[in-house]
Amino acid sequence: MSDIIAAVAAAGAEWSAAEPQRRGRALVAVADALTGAADELVPLAMSETGLSEARLRGELKRTTVQLKLFADVAVAGAFLDVRLDAADPDFVLGPRPDLRRYLVPLGPVLNFAASNFPFAFSVAGGDTASALAAGCPVLVKAHPGHPRLSDRTASIVRAALAESGMPADALGLIHGQDEGVSALRDERIAAASFTGSLRAGRALFDIAAARPRPIPFYGELGSINPVVVTAAALAERADRIATGFAASVTGSAGQLCTKPGLLFLPAGAGFPTTAFGDAGPHRLLHPGIVEGYARRRDEVLGTKGIHVLREGAVDGDVAAPTLVETDLATFDEHRDTLADEAFGPLSIIVRYDPAAALAPVLADLVEGSLTAGLHIGTGEDSPWLREVIGVLSDRAGRLLFDGWPTGVAVTPAMQHGGPWPATTNPTTTSVGTAAIGRFLRPVTFQDCPPTLLPPPLRDDNPWGVPQTRSAAGESARWGRLS
Repeated sequence: MSDIIAAVAAAGAEWSAAEPQRRGRALVAVADALTGAADELVPLAMSETGLSEARLRGELKRTTVQLKLFADVAVAGAFLDVRLDAADPDFVLGPRPDLRRYLVPLGPVLNFAASNFPFAFSVAGGDTASALAAGCPVLVKAHPGHPRLSDRTASIVRAALAESGMPADALGLIHGQDEGVSALRDERIAAASFTGSLRAGRALFDIAAARPRPIPFYGELGSINPVVVTAAALAERADRIATGFAASVTGSAGQLCTKPGLLFLPAGAGFPTTAFGDAGPHRLLHPGIVEGYARRRDEVLGTKGIHVLREGAVDGDVAAPTLVETDLATFDEHRDTLADEAFGPLSIIVRYDPAAALAPVLADLVEGSLTAGLHIGTGEDSPWLREVIGVLSDRAGRLLFDGWPTGVAVTPAMQHGGPWPATTNPTTTSVGTAAIGRFLRPVTFQDCPPTLLPPPLRDDNPWGVPQTRSAAGESARWGRLS
């Protein structure tokens, strides 16, 4: 394994120094190669994960789209955040030197692939795409749930990189839990990304922090994604809300980090749950998920005060949806059991008094999540509602109105991260163009001779990247707000 890390680290010099056009062309070449191999990759993914062909073809398309998106990000160069301050002998605080700041790649990134997205959060997924776009080579620790797919994907990516004229070793692949931990401790690794369980993610996070030279660890660890439905919304469209809820909970057998695990409904209001009957049993991804889901389901079903609406069984590696209901007082009493993520097709309906203050209760009961949701009536507005919005926006990275959190758009404004325990760093995202910022650090060149400046900091700007300039004399005008 050390040889693989060495090769990835060695490739980093050429990869990080490449001009944006070269890096962008390489990412497009990878996307095109994966598209061309779809008829080979999708059946392989189906056999290892049990996910449907339609789901996997859609996910592969998402993977290639985000590679192309980050190719454009790399070429545009705005992510470098170039800031040029001209030397200014008349600066208001005393003479200012020539200062030139930009963002540079951190170095080799270790990406722990996820189980539930064998394309989009795996070997060539968003973490890999954003790190490569930033100029970092990537070492992927393959997930044991789809090892053959990981190997084949990596070989396709490496071949595409080489054919585009870039080093194939900008992407490396390793297998095994012990190998992943050893790589995380290796001083050549400069940052790590992870998608998985809270237990495993916290252990890896602690290892990254305990290194002699600690490194950033961007982990996505667990999320319960609460959704609040108001009485007005339920009166308007209860059937539509129930259908959307069922689809969001049961899609991909509930093995999605954005699955709504809690649904807060007004007490006494009718809510049809027949849509859950349309979702049959589904194979879970791998034995670890089966074990974890079965344990969480048993804990929830064994909690006093829980009313079972649909008791879907776990049979071998196949699970049918489970839906339960309780009241706010019971949820509060058993929060240690009920407020944890159940990674699979299970959700909890919590009934609340619509006349009482809900926001303080939510603030006390709900931890950080990737998402939170609200279903409100047409034109609905009140101090009660605004308080709930305030609490939910404090608890989540993405707040949805009249929608469901599963199905994450790959787009510049997407935020896929949230307060602990959803992620280890609430200021970052793993989806969308802002994900590139995880793998960069700032450096300033002061009074550097022009011939020694990196291309993005030069006045002739050979890479053609955006540059923000502060001219001499501007400081005398600071504070004049017009």
